[in-house]
Amino acid sequence: MPVITIARQFGAGGEVVGHTVAQRLQAEFVDKGIVGEVARRLEMPENEVERNDESPSRFLNRLLASLGAASVEFTGPPEVAAWTPPYNDPAFDPRRAILKITQEVIREAARTGNAVIVGRGSAYILADEPGATHVFLRAGEEFRLQLARELLDLREEEARKRMKTTDANRSAYIKQVYGHDWSHPSHYDLVLDTGRLGLEGAAEAILAAVKARGRSG
Repeated sequence: MPVITIARQFGAGGEVVGHTVAQRLQAEFVDKGIVGEVARRLEMPENEVERNDESPSRFLNRLLASLGAASVEFTGPPEVAAWTPPYNDPAFDPRRAILKITQEVIREAARTGNAVIVGRGSAYILADEPGATHVFLRAGEEFRLQLARELLDLREEEARKRMKTTDANRSAYIKQVYGHDWSHPSHYDLVLDTGRLGLEGAAEAILAAVKARGRSG
């Protein structure tokens, strides 16, 4: 059974394509529910977790500098390995815990052997997962603006602003946490242009790649 990760530019249709692929494969679809699950495990408000979701911060810069390994995958220091509430523990750092639990949720989803996981650095977290297929979805600016307006009901100016800031945040987050260039094709098995293929065409391409990989494996 397949494990598929999907990284995506804002407005490239990653959630729609991922959901389509998950439905066709009858796989678990792991997307925004990660935020809710992390919040539940940490007993934190969802909006606090969401503020740190795929976003860079000065905290991450300091953390990685202290570890002296910005190019090495961060899996969390021992002191948060078995973290439990409450907040009054002076050693508790919420952003550190959010990152670690996010990684745990993604690894747990992958262990089911049948999951489509969108974003959150899942391609890097599962880089050594046997048989996983890692996908990056991109598209031209006008296509992404149009899709963002349609799906999110945004005006063009707001869609353009969201596209710029979201992509910049995702890129900086991956660079800070995993030391990699988020959009570099070498990190992915497939790089697909949804503006050229369409959302359905991109989903079909992913399904075909998974099927071919299954035959070759």
